[in-house]
Amino acid sequence: MKIVVASGKGGTGKSTVTANLGYSLSLIRDVAVVDCDVEEPNLHLFFPSASTDLPVTVTVPEIDSGRCTFCGECGKFCRYGALSVLKDTVLVFPELCHSCGGCTFVCPQGAIREIRRPIGFVRCSRPLPALNLISGFLREGEVQAPQVIHMAKLLAEGHPLILYDSSPGIACPVIETMEGSDVCILVTESTPFGLHDLRLAAEVAERLSLPSGVVINRSDGKDEMITEFCREHGLPVLMTIPFDREIAAVQNAGGLISRDLPGWSERFTDLFGKVSELAGVKV
Repeated sequence: MKIVVASGKGGTGKSTVTANLGYSLSLIRDVAVVDCDVEEPNLHLFFPSASTDLPVTVTVPEIDSGRCTFCGECGKFCRYGALSVLKDTVLVFPELCHSCGGCTFVCPQGAIREIRRPIGFVRCSRPLPALNLISGFLREGEVQAPQVIHMAKLLAEGHPLILYDSSPGIACPVIETMEGSDVCILVTESTPFGLHDLRLAAEVAERLSLPSGVVINRSDGKDEMITEFCREHGLPVLMTIPFDREIAAVQNAGGLISRDLPGWSERFTDLFGKVSELAGVKV
């Protein structure tokens, strides 16, 4: 089963839920946790251990100036502005290239070949006997987050239980993470902003036909706006995490409430049961 943990905005506690759920599950079965928030991965901070890094590369064009006639066909084809053909040279902007390879096909002189360029890496570790952690890291200034996410997901492929920690928002990295998942946990908080972004994330999950449920984080007990939205849209509230000083102290110290506070491991295990039921999977 593949479970994606998402949120419409950053700071709602998405990674906190993923880390605590992953830890709780590792006490009873094998689990692979994949950090797909590649622009700001942080699950490795909850699970420090020795790791192995694997590079992630993409293809970009390289111009053979000896064969190029500066006809401009490659520049006309590229919709991302990665090639600019001048009178006597071709400027290549690799950060803008989406690696479609189209420029190599349209070049009448065969003057373009593809070379590989690193954009990030994937870090693999086993911090607990039953927990595999795979984290994607996108280099600063790079834009091809989906390529790093794809590589991270590929390395976890085949594991019977996978947790994906998505990027916040609803952009391409989120779509790349959600695709192929069986069920979605949407993490939110009881604020007008939280409701606004929950609405967006829920719509994305619905368009991808992902069964979804909601975790309300930092609840002050006044969750009516969230629960009413969930009721209207058929989204079950799977768990509520209170706005509590003791919980905040553990999290601020980089800890896990499922490990450091009594009763929370059982609550996250119960969350897994509800998510499995939502996905139609027997556990």
